[in-house]
Amino acid sequence: MNKGELVDAIAAKAEISKKDADAILTATMETIMEAVTSGDKVTLVGFGTFEPRKRAAREGRNPQTGAAIQIPETTVPAFSAGKQFKEMVAK
Repeated sequence: MNKGELVDAIAAKAEISKKDADAILTATMETIMEAVTSGDKVTLVGFGTFEPRKRAAREGRNPQTGAAIQIPETTVPAFSAGKQFKEMVAK
């Protein structure tokens, strides 16, 4: 499912226009991204948690040459599914 299909599904389920559904979805995604970017954790009970996670520096390999390279520490976005979401997918 892509964003357009998600907007269509939200509009149908909430009985609102596609324009309103798109605006709500876009605002939600932007707010979550801004919060995680600033280091906050966003928890949607039953759905999951979005959070920034530190990835430690490590040694990698150049796949073409096999030479060792240093990969620096970085922060990446992460999502952990909530219990209700996990249970729905498992069925």
